[in-house]
Parts: sequence; structure tokens; C-alpha cells
Amino acid sequence: MNDCSLEEFRRRWQEELAQAQAPRKWRRPEAAERRARRPEVVPGRSEQASGDPALAQGLLEGAGRPPAARATRAEVQDVASRSRFARAREGAGGGEQLVDQLIRDLNEMNDVPFFDIQLPYELAINIFQYLDRKELGRCAQVSRTWKVIAEDEVLWYRLCQQEGHLPDSSISDYSCWKLIFQECQAKEHMLRTNWKSRKGAVSELEHIPDAVLCDVHSHNGVVIAGYTSGDVRVWDTRTWDYVAPFLESEDEEDEPGLQPNVSFVRINSSLAVAAYEDGFLNIWDLRTGRYPVHRFEHDARIQALALSQDDAAVATASAFDIVMLFPNEEGYWQIAAEFEVPKLVQHLEIVPEARRYPVAIAAAGDLMYLLKAEDSARTLLYAHGPPVTCLDVSANQVAFGVQGLGWVYEGSKILLYGLEAGRHLLKLGNVLRDFTCVNLNDSPPNLMVSGNRDGSIRNGVMFHPAAFGIHGHDRRFFVDSTYLRRLAMESVTEIAFGVRIHDLRTSNIALSLSAHQLGVSTVQMDDWKIVSGGEEGLVSVWDYRMNQKLWEVYSGHPVKHVSFSSRSLITANVPCQPVVRNADWDNFTPHRRQGPAFLGSGNINVDADLY
Repeated sequence: MNDCSLEEFRRRWQEELAQAQAPRKWRRPEAAERRARRPEVVPGRSEQASGDPALAQGLLEGAGRPPAARATRAEVQDVASRSRFARAREGAGGGEQLVDQLIRDLNEMNDVPFFDIQLPYELAINIFQYLDRKELGRCAQVSRTWKVIAEDEVLWYRLCQQEGHLPDSSISDYSCWKLIFQECQAKEHMLRTNWKSRKGAVSELEHIPDAVLCDVHSHNGVVIAGYTSGDVRVWDTRTWDYVAPFLESEDEEDEPGLQPNVSFVRINSSLAVAAYEDGFLNIWDLRTGRYPVHRFEHDARIQALALSQDDAAVATASAFDIVMLFPNEEGYWQIAAEFEVPKLVQHLEIVPEARRYPVAIAAAGDLMYLLKAEDSARTLLYAHGPPVTCLDVSANQVAFGVQGLGWVYEGSKILLYGLEAGRHLLKLGNVLRDFTCVNLNDSPPNLMVSGNRDGSIRNGVMFHPAAFGIHGHDRRFFVDSTYLRRLAMESVTEIAFGVRIHDLRTSNIALSLSAHQLGVSTVQMDDWKIVSGGEEGLVSVWDYRMNQKLWEVYSGHPVKHVSFSSRSLITANVPCQPVVRNADWDNFTPHRRQGPAFLGSGNINVDADLY
């Protein structure tokens, strides 16, 4: 190849490279084409509102920007400024696609697209507030506009309040309520896992030497206990305090002396109350000190004691008299009302959330009374013979077990009375043996849990409880040996007594559990588990949704108190007959006579023990 042909080849090659690298020039369409491509304007909407969706659709499909109508001078200046701003950002290395910028501009609009209409942002929030967390997550995947709405702080703060997370907080306390909700849900899942596997610290509260536990009560993790020595102690299990203070039963100026046994103890968020064998009643204010703020004396032994869960109201029953106490506006305690009933009172409860004056429910034999401070005693039930065996109240209803007359007439049952309706609502259960405990106030809505001494065989053969009896005053149970031999011949392995869940909407028994061999003494449930205590000293934890026993704990004394939260479980084993320790006994006997109070935590993060 000569020099001329080589130079010609180089020139052509450079021209082809230049044409290939040069950007394609946009051909200006003719006037007829411009009129054909111009989008139609929908009446009632602006050209900008109707053109933006078409522009976004064209950009997503890869088409070029369609020509718009002739713009005004101000619009041209606005477009030029935006172009300079975009080129400056691209030169700085932070270039952004036009589609993302367009979607961001659409998100900043006040009108939110809901299918084929436009709604204000506030109205969209009001619609989204009826969705749960799963539905909000699905809506967040629809579009970026819906994602902004579904992650609004108001919605997630409302969800936290509905689920019971951080109930005392305000919306301004945290910047991201969705993250707070996720953390609370993860913590709740961890606590539930620890409950099922019984992971956590198990501690025994320190007892008083040479004294026997008489009664135990708790409220929100604060435990109060009374002893045969007359001592009253309080533990705050939320702070894991190793030193439990004594509540003095006398004033500072009184001379110390021998105190009678403690009969009953009750506690709420601000008050502690103790009743003694000699008829005295002491009331302490936990916020002021360890000395009683009020003392009241009955002529006879106090048979029943009740303390309001949320108010400063106390009710006592001694002989045939019922007294209701509450402080006046100056803080001085006074008698709100006195009532006289024809029979001895066995059960007494104060209705929670009373409006002005305290309202109490009393069970005296086969009679049930509604006691209002501003009114006389009103009879709710007259059973004509069978006594009331257990009682529990909520803000609107009263549940009490009535002893049956046998299978010939009618079995034991639970009656539900409506305080607002003023009449009997339901009759639940029809079992052979008595209902020993019922829990209405702590149960989920439309559910109630109860325990009784109705026996059953685990292999499906019904056990007749008549083979059981009570021997002596210490409530030691014996079993007929002939009956046990017959059960052994039938390959019966275990006798158990029932825990029942009642559905208040249908009056049916939703679930029955064979839990304890000597009868159920106390029971409590929440939205997924049941904790029951038996006369034989066994504490059982159930997952009633799966009808499965999770774990159990045994002690040598009857379980008289069970109270749990999401983080802790408090149980108390109280001897049936208080017997003071004797130095001549061996070590095993005092240990069995002593009634310990146990605290088991459902949270693995609790690493302190209380002795």
C-alpha cells in the first residue's frame, strides 16, 4: 500500500469513528405531528397533574421526553435553573436518574393517590390507622407514597399503645416508633420462650426465724407476707432488694410487746393492710413510712379482708359486721359504711374502678350481698342451702361458685352476675365437686378460668371423688384403699383434678385440664398460658392453646397464692396449720413446717437471686 492510499484509509476511519461517537440529533417534528402527540387535558385537572403520570410512564418504558406545550417565560427560567442544578450535581459525582427525582417530587405532594382518586395525607392516615402491623407491611410494598404513609410515626405509636408497649410514654419520646415496636416484639418473644423452657433466676425470699408463714399477697411485683410472730414484711422483686423491710404494727411511742398471729395481708400500689387474730387492723402508706397511718379494732376475729386494687378503700368482716373504710379529702381515714348480715362472712372483695364510694361483694353462707357505701346491703343471691365456695369480681361482673346438691339434683356451678345489668347473666359448669377458686378479673376478655376438686382419670375413666376424705383439722387427705385397689385392677395410673376455661359468650367449657391430685387451690391465666397451684404443693404451667403442660414445681405445702406477669412468677406455699418451729425437731421437720415464698423469673436477663 502506497502512502496516498494509507492516508485515505486513515481519513475515512477517523470520519467513521467521529460519526459513531457523535450523539444523535433530535429531529424537530412537524406541526401536524406535534398536534397529534400533544396529550389531552382532562377537564377539572391541570396540565401538570395530567402530564406527570404520562411522563413517568414514558420514562419507565424507555421513551424519550415528549414535547410539551409552549411554556411561559417564568416556566422557562424555572426549567433552566433546575437543569443547571442537575448538571452541577452530576459534575459533583452525585448524579441521579430522572425517574427517582420525579417519584420524589410526587411523594412531596399533599394529595395521596388511592386507586383512581386523590386523598389528603391526613385522611390517608385516618384510613391506615385501622390496619395491624402485617397489613401495614403489605401496604408499604405498594408504592413509595404508601410506604411513607405506612411508616408514619402516629400509626406505629398507636400500635405500641394497643399492644401494651411503653404505655406511659408520649409520641415525642422516640424518633422511630416502628423500631421501638420491633424491639418490644422481640423482647416479648424472648420472654415467652423463656417461660416455655423455664429459663431465668429462681430465688427464695428470706423467711423469719422461729415463725411460720400465715398469708401472702402481691401486686405488680411487690410481695407482702404475714407470720405467726405478728411480723409483716414487704419485698420489691422489681429491684431485687435483698433486705425486706418490716412494717411496724405499733407506733413509735407505743411499748413493744408480743404480737398475735397475722390472719390476712393485702397490698396495692400505695397501701399495705394486715389483719390480726385479736381483731386489730393496721393500714400502712408505703409512700410515707413503715408505721401504720390508721388502726382499727373489731370486737372479734377478722374473718375476711379486702383491699381495692386501684383505690384507697378497705373492707373487713368480723362476726356479723362488715365495715368499709376510706380516707377523706384531708387524708384521715374514716368509716364509709357499716353493714350487718345474718351469717358469718367467708369471702369479701371490693369492686375495682368504683366511681365515688367503695363497692364490695360479700358471701355469707348461701347469701351474696352487694354493699354500697351510700346504700344499704342488697342481696344478690339466696342459694337456699348450698354455700358459696369461691368469689371473684371485675369492674362489671361478679363470679361466684355455688356448692351443688349432688348428681340427683344439680351439680356445683359458677354463677355470673352483671353489676350494670343488675341480674344474673350466666350459669357455668355442672360438676360433682365444689369449685375451689375462680379468676375473672385477670382473665382475657370473654374468658374465665376456674379450679375445683372434681376428679378425673388420665386414661379417660371418670374418677369418683367420694373415695377422698378429710382427716382432722390439718386438712390431710386420705384415699379409700378399697377404691384404690379397684383402680389398680383397671390399670389406672393417675388421679387429677380439673382446671377449666369457660367461654362467657357461649356458656360452654372451652378447655379442661387435669392438673392436680388433691384439688386446685389457686389459678391465673393470660392470653396463652395458665398457672395453677394445688393443695399437694404443685405449681403447673400450661400452654392452653396447645393443650400442653410446659413445666411444674413442687413444694411440700399447699399453694395459696399465684401471681405472674410477663417477667416473673410469684407463688406462695402456706402450711395448712401454722406450727411454730421447735429446736428439738430435726432439720427436715422445720423445713417442711416452714412455708416459703418462691419467686421464679421468666426473663433470662434477671441475674440476681433473692434469699
